[in-house]
Amino acid sequence: MSSFTHESMINHHGSGFFARLVETLHVWRERQVQRRQLAQLTERDLHDVGLSWSDIAYEAEKPFWRA
Repeated sequence: MSSFTHESMINHHGSGFFARLVETLHVWRERQVQRRQLAQLTERDLHDVGLSWSDIAYEAEKPFWRA
């Protein structure tokens, strides 16, 4: 028969969960901002970085949760 102490029954992963959640939300927000900025590049900017409008459209249309 095993005995459980109060300490052994505490969820020690709770703070890690919230930290991962906050980090995920931060990544999603950054993607959204970066894709919006990418969609605002000029033709010259696109040429300088070697992208086409189809590249931009493909990236900008992705939902924020998709890398």
